[in-house]
Amino acid sequence: MNRFNFYSIIVPSFNRSEEITELIHSISKLNFPNSRFELIIADDGSTDNTKAIIENYIEKADIKLSFYTQKNMGPGAARNLGMEKATGDFFIFVDSDCMVDFNWLEAIDNKLTKFEADAFGGPDSYTDDFPSLLKAINYSMTSFFTTGGIRGHRKKKLGKFYPRSFNMGLSREVYLTIGGFGQLRHGQDIEYSNRIINSGAKVISIEDAIVYHKRRTSLRRFFKQVFNWGVARVNLYKIDSSLLEPVHFLPAVATILSILVLVLSILYWAVFKYVLLFGFLILVISGVDAAVKYKDCKMIIFVPLFIPTQTFGYGLGFLLAFFWRIILKKDELVGFRKKYYS
Repeated sequence: MNRFNFYSIIVPSFNRSEEITELIHSISKLNFPNSRFELIIADDGSTDNTKAIIENYIEKADIKLSFYTQKNMGPGAARNLGMEKATGDFFIFVDSDCMVDFNWLEAIDNKLTKFEADAFGGPDSYTDDFPSLLKAINYSMTSFFTTGGIRGHRKKKLGKFYPRSFNMGLSREVYLTIGGFGQLRHGQDIEYSNRIINSGAKVISIEDAIVYHKRRTSLRRFFKQVFNWGVARVNLYKIDSSLLEPVHFLPAVATILSILVLVLSILYWAVFKYVLLFGFLILVISGVDAAVKYKDCKMIIFVPLFIPTQTFGYGLGFLLAFFWRIILKKDELVGFRKKYYS
């Protein structure tokens, strides 16, 4: 790989004008030569003032910034638009609700060069000024025992590592070999990563290439999101059976066991009350651990809500899709229908 690669940072966007401002600002402050990267905003038919904000930045920005728009077709199509317009040797994707670390691109460049890699994935994290709710989501999603072990947050991973679209990249050569993102509604980044891996490309995880993921969500919307992930996992299995690993069954197993314990505790309270107490203590300990880690006492309340929401939401989505697609042999299940980025 050429030591002086030119990077195209591609950001799909839909009605995220406020977050886009924060992202552009963080990219403009990167510890990396401005002459070696471009930023492409691939807009998916926004109806807010995204276009005006970007055009204002283009006039005064020190970085090379381009804006392209299309009718609303989803984030995969927007990323494909960005790759079609990109001039770089390497394409990097970041979600519009992220900010990048000061050393993010330098870390990417160093590791891609050192390991002569063709593609990469990096983790998402938080900043100290994130609201308590977002910190609780970050704790839930980065825990080794939830999804942190397969999302790039640990060197020892619970499952095979697939770069995720909030922080991933591939070379132009790989793109020309495998094409763009597919039409899968949810899980399209995993399907794309799978094609990258199957092409024979060398894929690495870059733990110090950090983006700060400022998800705009709530407990209800978080449940819908993880429910869709559970559905997506079964849809991915129908595309390639290797995309379903034993670890992906764990939330469904935990969901079934939890329901079973709740039912049995009604019938045999004297016995199963201790099981419920044990589960409650685990959640309390997690909340205390998060409160210490984030120096935020609200974690004691939020984390015990978000961890089971993530587990049961994913588990229920997985079970429904498994029954629909594997048992009944029906067509693709979509899950909750929603507009991305809203």
